[in-house]
Amino acid sequence: MRELIVLGTASQVPTRHRNHNGYLLRWDGEGVLFDPGEGTQRQMLRAGVAAHDLTRICVTHFHGDHSLGVAGVVQRINLDRVPHPVTAYYPASGGRFFHRLRYATAYRETVALREVPVHQDGELPGPDAFTLTARRLSHPVEAFGYRLQEPDSRRMLPDRLAAHGIKGPDVGRLLKDGELRGVRLADVSAHRPGQRFAFVMDTRLCDGVYALADGCDMLVIESTFLDEDVRLAEEHGHLTAGQAAKVAVESGVRHLVLTHFSQRYGDPAVFAEQARAAGFEGELTVAADLMRVPMPRRRP
Repeated sequence: MRELIVLGTASQVPTRHRNHNGYLLRWDGEGVLFDPGEGTQRQMLRAGVAAHDLTRICVTHFHGDHSLGVAGVVQRINLDRVPHPVTAYYPASGGRFFHRLRYATAYRETVALREVPVHQDGELPGPDAFTLTARRLSHPVEAFGYRLQEPDSRRMLPDRLAAHGIKGPDVGRLLKDGELRGVRLADVSAHRPGQRFAFVMDTRLCDGVYALADGCDMLVIESTFLDEDVRLAEEHGHLTAGQAAKVAVESGVRHLVLTHFSQRYGDPAVFAEQARAAGFEGELTVAADLMRVPMPRRRP
């Protein structure tokens, strides 16, 4: 199963209808929790997400709406005695904040929580199922976005395998060696592009945004302001709906998920209107709390 579970979509302060940030990406056996803001533990309960589902926590930066929930989430995974290690990634400059949140109150540690401070752009230690990379963003405090990329692979074509008399264990040998009895892997398979996901929060337009979004099947990106407030967006280190959509257009994104909305706006439909006006024609989701967004089908 690969899907995004939206736990919260508010910027700065929660509202009656929007909790602080929180996003869980289910990726096969992995559960990656991005930016757990205040109230994330309760939103997990409402969304049917258990502490056992979490394998990684990614914090983009240490403003409260993106990190105040770390304390509750960390204590919950220990209370529930999650049987596997959990890895936490965060900007290295905010190490003191993560430590304070991790040990905000007294509790018994029962889970191995591995900390991976992010110092610079590049690949981070992660599972074999995908490559996890970080890119620096442009915000008043140090911030990083994250990108998951599955390796490309081959899809076997049964009719071609049968035509060459290849079956059973021989299929595995062909995959491993690339050739079997004069038959090349390319003769009986097709290229299968790996899926790509990016998570971009509080930032102005910068090179890191485009590097993260490039060719993504799904881009989750902040659109705090509407286009008429672009000066406010620049001043506070944020994007508008139109800017986020233009990034998606120029980067070849298939499914755009807009989120992190300022409480000054009442109608979320306007964000979609401005994204379409900016030229984005792919799948578009204006995120709402407790929404589930499936990853798009694989590229042909």
